[in-house]
Amino acid sequence: MEEFVGMLNDVIWSNGLIILCLGTGLYFSIRTRFLQIRYIKEMWRLLFDGESTDSGVSSFQALAMSLAGRVGTGNIAGVATAIAFGGPGAMFWMWTVAFLGASTAYVEATLAQIYKEKHLGEFRGGPAFYIERGLGVKWFAILFAVVSVVSAGVFLPGVQANSVAEGINNAFNLDTWISGLGMVIMFGAIVFGGVKRIAKFTEYVVPFMAIGYIILALIIIAVNFDQLAGVIALVFKSAFNMEAGFGAVFGLAIQWGVKRGIYSNEAGQGTAPHIAAAANVSHPVKQGLVQSFSVYIDTLFVCSATGFMILITGMYNVQNPGFGTNGASEFLYHGLNNVAVGPAYTQNAMDTVFPGFGSYFVAIALFFFAFTTIIAYYYIAETNISYLTRKMESPVFYYVLKVVMMLIIMYGALNQATLAWAIGDIGVGLMAWFNIVAIILLQKPALKALLDYEKQKKAGKNPVFIPEEIGVTNAHIWNTLSKK
Repeated sequence: MEEFVGMLNDVIWSNGLIILCLGTGLYFSIRTRFLQIRYIKEMWRLLFDGESTDSGVSSFQALAMSLAGRVGTGNIAGVATAIAFGGPGAMFWMWTVAFLGASTAYVEATLAQIYKEKHLGEFRGGPAFYIERGLGVKWFAILFAVVSVVSAGVFLPGVQANSVAEGINNAFNLDTWISGLGMVIMFGAIVFGGVKRIAKFTEYVVPFMAIGYIILALIIIAVNFDQLAGVIALVFKSAFNMEAGFGAVFGLAIQWGVKRGIYSNEAGQGTAPHIAAAANVSHPVKQGLVQSFSVYIDTLFVCSATGFMILITGMYNVQNPGFGTNGASEFLYHGLNNVAVGPAYTQNAMDTVFPGFGSYFVAIALFFFAFTTIIAYYYIAETNISYLTRKMESPVFYYVLKVVMMLIIMYGALNQATLAWAIGDIGVGLMAWFNIVAIILLQKPALKALLDYEKQKKAGKNPVFIPEEIGVTNAHIWNTLSKK
């Protein structure tokens, strides 16, 4: 079973998906005239636009909720893995995929806003909604929704819970069942309060989590400031095969940088649009731009913080792909002894400036990163259940999901869920394939909406979306919203 799942995972997360993500990002960058550069100032302004209502959350709350899903264990362990197998140059390729992915994030988030619906008094939307309403392919939409519920609601939460429990156990010697019970209680207290409580929780926790982590990284960089220019040069030289010491991993630098970049910032995967649809805005482009900016926060800020901490302190190893042939050594760069690839790289980097503090801080960071990701998984699963049951005016399915996820969190804290992680990866990978195909086919409404937004801004107006005026159909919710 594990061999079959592993083989299937390799197929789904193959170079084909990497090429598709990069190609789609480049294509949408050109089609939107590189909005990720042109609208940086507007993105920042829009972070604080829109207010929370009974039906939807504010732009900032939606941003925080999407970052809860984007900023996870991959920002610590994933970056370390990319450096270990791809060398310092992998950092550059992570930045590249974030830059291109920002345009993809715009398109999928804008489509989620255009085709959102209201169910049980709350805005709901995402790939399943825009696949059905925009493309008119209901079976495809149902398939996406089912895969999303199973992946986000059943398989992935347990693995995140296991990471939290193990991290706390290693740092504080606290039994995993205690951590598991604590997570179950916290999870229940948040999700039983509905989307509003989820939004409030992430609104405060996510900025605190990200800013605190970045500040610590900046302190470590400041202490080693004399080496910063050399590290930046090393990243760029390694990325373009101009650093002889890492020539053996030049191709791997691209592969690992792109892979980890896609996995971390989630642009195109179809996860963030679920949350983007919940925002209460006057025009879909507003939330599209905000979600585009969230890709920058995840990769350019948080992932870069991890990467620079590791590189500037020298607390990392780079594996030699030719190890064992012609007497080749095991490492191209050897900065750590007997340390597994992963969070330990960051722990050791922090210990160079804050001795003994690394393991504690990383455990706490992992808790916040992973727990908020579980909350995001819940919202994604709940939104797809909303899609599948939207003809029924009953919240019973939501309660079932809450209870099931509480049980899975406890199970994951107590058991190593390697198979669940692999199956969950398959689900997320399928979501990415389905979603990218969908947004390529359904790009016109998002591009038309951008032109409409620009036209209204140029006329000095606060843009308001009226779908019929730009030839967009089946966006029924906006007929009501535009009249308010």
